[in-house]
Amino acid sequence: MHPANSPRNAMSVDVEDYFHVAALSRVIRREDWSSMEYRAESSTRCLLELFAECDIKATFFILGWVAKRSPDLIRAIHGAGHEVACHGMSHELVYRQTPEVFAAETRESKDLLEQILGVKIQGYRAASWSITRQSLWALDIIHDLGFEYDSSIFPIRHDVYGIPDAPRRPELIRTPAGKQLVEFPPSTARILGTSLPVAGGGYFRLLPYWLTRWGLRQVNRDNGAFMFYLHPWEVDPAQPRIEASWFSRFRHYTNLHRTEDRLRQLIGQFPFTTVRNVLADTGLLAA
Repeated sequence: MHPANSPRNAMSVDVEDYFHVAALSRVIRREDWSSMEYRAESSTRCLLELFAECDIKATFFILGWVAKRSPDLIRAIHGAGHEVACHGMSHELVYRQTPEVFAAETRESKDLLEQILGVKIQGYRAASWSITRQSLWALDIIHDLGFEYDSSIFPIRHDVYGIPDAPRRPELIRTPAGKQLVEFPPSTARILGTSLPVAGGGYFRLLPYWLTRWGLRQVNRDNGAFMFYLHPWEVDPAQPRIEASWFSRFRHYTNLHRTEDRLRQLIGQFPFTTVRNVLADTGLLAA
């Protein structure tokens, strides 16, 4: 049962495979991706079935590498009434790219999705939230490529990403060149003056479920709409186990077997829809 008068929250999926993730990038070479067991399509279709069963729509941020391999999957997502958005091409961290390479890859992935679907792609999310202070220049490129909103800046401290004092709610921001762009960050809750990440992904698997539920209620009460995210590989406990550092394995594999049940529970307790719909609810984008 959803709380009375609860705002609609954003359900988002970063469509990438287990071998694309930053936590395993030190032991999986990019040139080996094409020879590895490909599971992104089947695990994404599992999420499509779950969302259909629960009667919700979501935003799928599609990695261009996956779109090239599975164009019919992209059509299936769009055909089911979900929003398709862009997750770049190569899953390289933005701050490891030059502006020229970032622009070329982002344009390529956006064009690919638009050619597959015949519709305009409005949203963008960087690999591993990698728009940080050192890569804010990317916001101007995102704007100039015609995206209407970005969801790449995590307002926390982290070893790979984050801008701790960035806005915690969706709002219109200024890019370094003074242009306007809607930013919808992954959600955080406030505890003892600190922003606690409760938006999903590894935090959803590693932290107790009640903490996500508490954080979502706090965000709905204080800030309005919540941004939740996860990856298809997180509902795929049968995926191959990669030999990596204990910390990388802890981040990637812990509680994979619990994700789907927790997700069902979350959807049953709170209303979810696409990122685009939530931004229309807030008036930041036209309905």
